Amino acid sequence: MHHIEIPQSVVDRAVARRGRRHVYETLDASKTALLVIDLQNGFVAPGFPGELAMAREIVPNVNRLASALRQAGGHVYWVRHTQVLSGEAPWQRFDEFGAGWGASLGETLVDGQAGHALYSSLDVRDADEIVDKTRFSAFIQGSSDLHQRLVLRGIDTVIVTGTVTNVCCESTARDAMMLDYKVHFVADANAARTDGEHNATLCNMVLWFADVRTSDELLALLNVGAADAAGTSAR
Repeated sequence: MHHIEIPQSVVDRAVARRGRRHVYETLDASKTALLVIDLQNGFVAPGFPGELAMAREIVPNVNRLASALRQAGGHVYWVRHTQVLSGEAPWQRFDEFGAGWGASLGETLVDGQAGHALYSSLDVRDADEIVDKTRFSAFIQGSSDLHQRLVLRGIDTVIVTGTVTNVCCESTARDAMMLDYKVHFVADANAARTDGEHNATLCNMVLWFADVRTSDELLALLNVGAADAAGTSAR
């Protein structure tokens, strides 16, 4: 698991600007979606061209969050990076920064290929939704229909998990915040290539885009929300 380190100076800046560390102290599960980003064989399973071993470490936490959110009345979305045409860049400017992606990874992310499938240890249920995206961010125009799906369900809060922390997960979280979603970013349910890259994203999230909590902290927040909802309905 990543060694999580958010400098106190970053926390202090956030508190000085908004008065507290966490923006959201409650969570309404019925209006919340867990977004699981790119935990596909091509990025997670041993031997695949984009393998990131750290991504396998976060699978138990992702499954815990998915189970708890479902039980509380929330929703789970498994987001898959999808190469539309084998051998072509996902978008015109991609090759200028992403040439290292390689044809082998691009080919394995085509729908129907083994690398495109969700990693087998993920606890995917029939009631969950699967979303295919074609850009780093699931929310940017032309990437997927995720935003439209969430709007139709009345969802205003997203929990971001998956891989890679500082690429698709960060891109998705940033755009979610700018679309007015309440964003939670889970420190030990996202995975990057290095601790440094992972922690740099966590700092950006704390300062500007999302509440950052561990899985245990988020589950506790979810339990508080469920208890409050039960108390309200009983009165």
